[in-house]
Amino acid sequence: MWSNAADAIELCLFNEANGKLVETRFAMSHRNGPIWHGYLAGVKAGQRYGYRVYGPWQPENGVRFNAAKLLIDPYTHQLDGQLEYVPEIYGHVASDAVGSGDNTVRDDRDSAGSVPYSVVTNHPVREIHRPLVPWANTLIYEAHVQGLTAKNEEIPANERGTYKALGHPSTIAHLKKLGVTALELLPIHSYLTEPSIWDRGRKNHWGYNAIAFSAPHGAYAATADPISELQEAVDRLHENDIEVILDVVYNHTAEGGVGGPTLSFKGIDNKAWYRQDGQGNYIDVTGCGNTLASSNPHAVRHIVDSLRWWVEVIGVDGFRFDLAAALYTSHSAFNSSLMSAIEADSVLRNFKMIAEPWDVTRYSLGDFPHPWREWNDAYRDSVRQFWLGDLARGYGEGVADIASRISGSSDIFYYRGPTSSINFITAHDGFTLADLVMYQDKHNGPNQEDSKDGHNDNRSWNLGVEGPSNDPLVKAHRHQLKKSMMATLLLSSGVPMMTMGDEIGRTQNGSNNGYSLPRDMNPLMEDSEANFLGGWANKWKLNEEESDLFDAVSELAHIRKQYLEGVAHEFFTGTVDAGTKRKDIAWFSLGGHEMHEDHWQDGEKRSLTVFIEAGSERGLLLLLNSSKSETPFTLPDENWGHSFRRIFDAATPVQTHEPIIRPPASKVDVAAHCAQVWLVTRN
Repeated sequence: MWSNAADAIELCLFNEANGKLVETRFAMSHRNGPIWHGYLAGVKAGQRYGYRVYGPWQPENGVRFNAAKLLIDPYTHQLDGQLEYVPEIYGHVASDAVGSGDNTVRDDRDSAGSVPYSVVTNHPVREIHRPLVPWANTLIYEAHVQGLTAKNEEIPANERGTYKALGHPSTIAHLKKLGVTALELLPIHSYLTEPSIWDRGRKNHWGYNAIAFSAPHGAYAATADPISELQEAVDRLHENDIEVILDVVYNHTAEGGVGGPTLSFKGIDNKAWYRQDGQGNYIDVTGCGNTLASSNPHAVRHIVDSLRWWVEVIGVDGFRFDLAAALYTSHSAFNSSLMSAIEADSVLRNFKMIAEPWDVTRYSLGDFPHPWREWNDAYRDSVRQFWLGDLARGYGEGVADIASRISGSSDIFYYRGPTSSINFITAHDGFTLADLVMYQDKHNGPNQEDSKDGHNDNRSWNLGVEGPSNDPLVKAHRHQLKKSMMATLLLSSGVPMMTMGDEIGRTQNGSNNGYSLPRDMNPLMEDSEANFLGGWANKWKLNEEESDLFDAVSELAHIRKQYLEGVAHEFFTGTVDAGTKRKDIAWFSLGGHEMHEDHWQDGEKRSLTVFIEAGSERGLLLLLNSSKSETPFTLPDENWGHSFRRIFDAATPVQTHEPIIRPPASKVDVAAHCAQVWLVTRN
């Protein structure tokens, strides 16, 4: 146990006797600097335990030791029991479940029995057969463990919404049909609901509130052994060439602010584990009450050990780091001790690392070193603005920005290549794809935060009707917009990420922050406003429109794989190839000629034609019409291809789409709010 300022530490074992858990304490009698250690013979897997740490109580200096509080082992791989929201879980004298009281006075009430127990496990490093998908071939699907499968009736009822369900044949078939190569899971580190949220009758659903960085969240397990269950699911996904990426939250913990509960790090060595000012106040750059001191050597080692456990024991293939800018205190991620340690580690440097390149105080898009990839919110905003935002506000700013994002965001990642950009239009945080075209404003009432939560700048457009509409034209245009945005995402240079349910039109009833659910929420609970009309989970029985959207996303993923994988690893430059006399990417006006400066400066331009060289004998042509009316486009001349074949049209159901062939320089019509994809072939 690492604790620099403790006076003594006890290991506490809990064993059943006469139907009750009886505590036996053993002193950690050896110390090397800040590391307390000991050996206790006879302890086996399944043993419940915790720690008590003795030391001074000096809150004015950020020191908050309290041996009355049973502490979770930061290295535990399993937790047992639930957190009880009672005054005893707080290190200070609290009068209620949310910790009200004087946080400068130490509380002597025992918290054992009200906090989860750590559990001894025995899962060694194992041999793992990985798909090893290159970045250029990667398509990420961000999903919630429970939400993905909770309503899938092909899975036994007791297994829906669990780790086991991730490896079910129906889950894998769904992902494979979509062309998914990497399943990115919202946090599965053991997490807790914040006391204030629990007090409102809600619970944390997303899981961005970890308390044990190396323990799978127990509520997602169908069995008593979440580790083995998760390993099995990972293996099934690997067998089907699908990697697993974890969304990890090392920037803060569930202990909240200074007045939050004492559950682990706060009681082990508060001053060493959390960033603080000189008066013992937390430095909060996460918006969650505390910030882990992740640049300190002991914290770097702890995070690296955690990452290696998930890689070597569970078998995951990469990580997406939540609020990654909070993980370093230097001016740049290039100088981060944690980033350096990960890149230098002989195991971790071989796996996929993705940064969310900001926290609540700092925006650092483009600032992370190779081999890191970054969530590109500039891509998100640009695509939304082109297809929705400009129309919602009544004026545009041209097509230069969307062109830059489609071609790989070289202005941001110029020295690292286009696969450094994780392109996305939606994520767990924000509107779903369906809600982007149904809601102008956020509707976050169920969270009971007076709609102060969630983003205000959504760049959405409701087409004149807030919420669902029975108007056939509005419904048709919304459907076309969803398909057109997915076409843009899947055929852009960079690594595409889609969000769970966007492929079937999942809606959260206008919420752009669906992080919480009712306390008693379960898969059988009826849809209501409290659970976003069921939008917390994917539907598995689809209507005609939902099926068409699913088919469209599947077809677009197939087009990407067939034609773009071979050219996706380098930036398109727009320079003329000496051999082919063609550019690798080119932009055309509606008249079929390459765009000139006047076109790029036209703020009211609502259309874009993109040619992408996809080999010596073929290319792809994207016709993007974000205007409110059908628009005639002229195809490029014979210098770019001898035959043009339409292979996708957002205005046509996928199952009834009939490809058409046109010669060079032909005029073709593109419906309002629509994208078309054409295959260009050469003799």
